[in-house]
Amino acid sequence: MNINIIKEKIKLHKYYLITIIIMLIIIIIMGISLLTKENNTFTNPYEVVYESNDNFLFLGDSITDFYPLEEYYDNLPVVNSGISGNKTTDILNDMETRVYQYNPTKVFLLIGTNDLDMTSEDIVDTTFNNIKRIVKEIKENRSESIIYVESVYPVNSTLENNTVNNRTNKKIRDLNKKLSNYCDGESCNYINLFDDLIDEEGNLKEKYTEDGLHLNSLGYVVITRELLPYLNE
Repeated sequence: MNINIIKEKIKLHKYYLITIIIMLIIIIIMGISLLTKENNTFTNPYEVVYESNDNFLFLGDSITDFYPLEEYYDNLPVVNSGISGNKTTDILNDMETRVYQYNPTKVFLLIGTNDLDMTSEDIVDTTFNNIKRIVKEIKENRSESIIYVESVYPVNSTLENNTVNNRTNKKIRDLNKKLSNYCDGESCNYINLFDDLIDEEGNLKEKYTEDGLHLNSLGYVVITRELLPYLNE
């Protein structure tokens, strides 16, 4: 048989094989992505079950604002209510727009790092009291909401060109301790993400950040992995 014919047949077989593999991958992806509806309940690729009226609200500052929820929570009813530069007072002054209008069934609150950039001696207590007010007002106005208070994330001031400024992990730890004690048995649930993000020195791991304050893609993968189980509670 002519060697060129043999080569052409080999190429043709490879083409068919690649085509079949691609089609199988597409079928698998479509099967995984397909949502099913039964008894008003949906199941998504992450196996998170939610009701048709659910809204999972992520409330906070730039760390939430930059969180690409549509990438990490595909097909889930997530709402990003993060605004860069926000402090606790900014949320308290705009609860209707930031929270109530969404009628959230779950709220993931991450706020406080910008407050802790201030240098007043009582800033930890002030920030803590404001977070308690946020929780209290949500419970009063959206009583069915389940509230999750995330620990304020660590920072890393050792990185070149960091944007940490006056924030310190000492202040962050002090605030997180207060939040943990408050949520224990109270009207909110505390999620400790601080310990998932630190290195041996207690700083935000370099591989999770570019500026010592905000998370990069890998950092968001870490917190998403920890937050997903709470969506099923």
